[in-house]
Amino acid sequence: MKQAAYYHIEQIGGNGGHDTAGGTLAARCDLCPHACLIGEGHAGRCRSRVFRDGKLWATSYAEPCALAVDPVEKKPLNHFHPGTLCLSVACTGCNLRCLNCQNSSISQARPEDVEHATWQPADLVGVCLQQHLPSIAYTYTEPLTWIEYMLDTARLAHEQGIYNILVSAGYVNEQPLRDLLPFLDAANIDLKSISDDVYHRLNGASLAPVQRTLRLIHEAGVELEVTNLLVDGWNTSEEMIRAFCRWLVDNGMADVPLHLSRCFPSYRMPNLRPTPIPVMMRAKDIAEEEGIRWVHLGNV
Repeated sequence: MKQAAYYHIEQIGGNGGHDTAGGTLAARCDLCPHACLIGEGHAGRCRSRVFRDGKLWATSYAEPCALAVDPVEKKPLNHFHPGTLCLSVACTGCNLRCLNCQNSSISQARPEDVEHATWQPADLVGVCLQQHLPSIAYTYTEPLTWIEYMLDTARLAHEQGIYNILVSAGYVNEQPLRDLLPFLDAANIDLKSISDDVYHRLNGASLAPVQRTLRLIHEAGVELEVTNLLVDGWNTSEEMIRAFCRWLVDNGMADVPLHLSRCFPSYRMPNLRPTPIPVMMRAKDIAEEEGIRWVHLGNV
């Protein structure tokens, strides 16, 4: 199923480069900082926003590739209604290119390449009401790349008193995020590193937009937790971990729970060494020394 995408600017003539327009009529996607220029019949970087027949379409709309009932702690959210369950939903797509992606089979795929089913927003909310599930978690891939589906579902869930949980890398433009914030109750944002260079080389993105996302979510009063996946040799130096934690404290997030998660070999890093346990323990000590109140270790 496809749905007109909310976030595009105009149809313009492309000029090649990294864009897909190739000098023909195209659309500039305004959802995330990549600002993809998408030519007829092509998709943007996330693979699920396609320019066709003069419009930009969200082609994964209402076609989730994953549905599950999870403990809320699995998101991970340790401080938002602990002990409860949530309906987890995902569509294909991600606007990052993490070399160590844990869910590459669905995050780095096109909607048509992965088995999926049709679930309208009302269907998801109906399941929560029938099964007495207090929350819906938009998770597993990058929910912000299928924001139209998430936003329509979140509005209905909000009306029914169901909580909305965003699990995301936070790489999005300000206006789409502001549109979503009134319907969000909790979020876990994966801040990959405090280094812009690492973001570019390991994740195919940049740091500043994610920092802005964290500030906006926190300022909006949404229950926020932060994850930092510690990738051996990339973001595990003591200096980098201290700078990471210091940024959180300096931006008023000392009380935001921090999840330090252990990384294992996957996707394009099959020979990566699992993050050593002593490194994980030292990172926890550093976070506490820098003033982070709640520090949790994951995947250990």
